[in-house]
Amino acid sequence: MDNWTTSHDRVLAQRHAEGWMFLIEAARDIRTTGAIAPSSRALARALTDPVRAQAGRPLNILEAGAGTGAVTRVLIPQLSPGSRLDVAEANPRFATRLHHLAQTHPHLAGHGQQVHIHSRRVEDLDADRRYDIIVSGLPFANFAPDQVEAIMDRYLELLHPGGTLTYFAYLGTHRAHALLGPRTQARRHQAVDEVLAGYQRRYATGCWTVWANLPPARIWQLTRPVPAAPGPAYASAGAGR
Repeated sequence: MDNWTTSHDRVLAQRHAEGWMFLIEAARDIRTTGAIAPSSRALARALTDPVRAQAGRPLNILEAGAGTGAVTRVLIPQLSPGSRLDVAEANPRFATRLHHLAQTHPHLAGHGQQVHIHSRRVEDLDADRRYDIIVSGLPFANFAPDQVEAIMDRYLELLHPGGTLTYFAYLGTHRAHALLGPRTQARRHQAVDEVLAGYQRRYATGCWTVWANLPPARIWQLTRPVPAAPGPAYASAGAGR
């Protein structure tokens, strides 16, 4: 058996184990897990496009709601020297798995200090650190509107001016909630959509759909504005008189 076959089999076994773990956590609490399967590689690559667009330069990156690490594994090989990746995951069982990933990933050999796992909500992270890129995997559709607004405001606060945020929403969830869920849930989902639409109108710089995911997802990219440069100083009122 050659090395490629061994490596390929190991990856398949890992994905199988993660799929089961994700399903178990979804059964525990679908509201905070937000899905029944980890993000596909296609979705993970789309969410991390801003990192590849700045390849070669050191970046401060935050991933929020990492789950079993489907996106984290795509992010780690893209870390250039001097970069730092903070991963926030409130589920303690997912956080333990992410710690193991950071300790054993071959790309991090000798550079494990590049990745820091935080077993807490993004709202509870250090307020003094700023990021070039934030990748969000949080299931906004399952949260209350005021919680979504608080998280989005926190993201914008944590970004450097000019920094980017990517997040996604599953296609069809609004219609499913309207058809199958109680009216209160459908109204909450509608309110969340309206909150997010406000941020999209103000800050969106990209939007695209990933069909190769279960379920398909729409990705949004938001950019924190760079403050306008101050204009020329005005002469004093008495100048030239």
